[in-house]
Amino acid sequence: MDYKLSKDNQTWVNEIWAKLQTKMSAEVDRIGVKIPYIPEGGQYKEDKGETDIYWWTNGFWPGMLWQMYHATGEEKYKTAAEGVELRLDAAFDGYEGLHHDVGFMWLHSAVANYRLTGNTRSKTRGLHAANLLAGRYNPRGKFIRAWNDNCTGWIIIDCMMNIPLLYWASEVSEDPRFSYIAKDHADTTFNKALRPDGSCHHIVVLDPKNGDFVEAPEGQGYASDSSWSRGQSWAIYGFALSYHYSGDSRYLDAAKQVAHYFLANVSSSDYVPKVDFRAPEEPVCWDTTAGMCAACGLLEIAKHVGVNERALYVNGALNILKATDQRFCNWDPEIDSIVDNGTGSYHGRGGDYAVPIIYGDYFLIEAVLRLKNSDFLIW
Repeated sequence: MDYKLSKDNQTWVNEIWAKLQTKMSAEVDRIGVKIPYIPEGGQYKEDKGETDIYWWTNGFWPGMLWQMYHATGEEKYKTAAEGVELRLDAAFDGYEGLHHDVGFMWLHSAVANYRLTGNTRSKTRGLHAANLLAGRYNPRGKFIRAWNDNCTGWIIIDCMMNIPLLYWASEVSEDPRFSYIAKDHADTTFNKALRPDGSCHHIVVLDPKNGDFVEAPEGQGYASDSSWSRGQSWAIYGFALSYHYSGDSRYLDAAKQVAHYFLANVSSSDYVPKVDFRAPEEPVCWDTTAGMCAACGLLEIAKHVGVNERALYVNGALNILKATDQRFCNWDPEIDSIVDNGTGSYHGRGGDYAVPIIYGDYFLIEAVLRLKNSDFLIW
């Protein structure tokens, strides 16, 4: 869509797109079919395809490659993306390491491939992943369970970004059961995870026998009653996408409510989100990945509102993107990764505290291509 950018904003978009092309061209030449996550000393040394083929972020690198292929037509992006997709078959073979994040993994790899090239093997992979996700559905509680092990009644806000895989599967298979499961999960998340002020829980534990609320643990935020910023961004984008597929206005209203809450909070920190909006003032810790995801969600909302309302969401996204570019982006083509100061969780349990993380770069690319009208719907 035409976001009606000012001349200055259009200039910024064109400049950052030129930098993205230089950066990504160098990265794909270095990385190829490896599966990166967090760089060490400025280089992607770990290959998640070797260390953890089930890792939830393994789709973001091919997602970046497909977005770049779609926007530039350069074959090297397509070749590398197809190579990663083939490697991910090992996760299907192992099976037991997979959980609710199969959407993140195969929407950006196999489904993206099918959408852009019509590859029938990729369509099959996408439908396989969709059936795995649908198999996690609890028909009594009407939700898709998170993780494995002892998480039988757990739902997480992140899964709003996985259920587009089910909407897609309904479309291509002409089988409505996938979309019924997606909507049931969205409804349960709407009813159980959203708070009246526009914030949301990260984790909600439900009774797996009937779906009754049990508790809302801390999750990746500061505390159980706090507000993990990336969780808010998952809600913004996830509910906007559910509206895109279903047309149910409750989902758009939910996305807008969380978006208003998010924008009110980031406006007080110069448009870069802290890890948790309700954490103590010190120490200050940022999560740029929350901002990048939220920017994409805001631009998705902008597609579905009237012209007089659109500027709120477009300008909000631009404020976040431009602040992050100015403060935390590394455009040196010899250095792997772009967006620094991403944080996986407030308490830093996984070595992902104040570092570049692959999905921050993915959402930056998607947002810029949206503003250029050069993206495609990967979700």
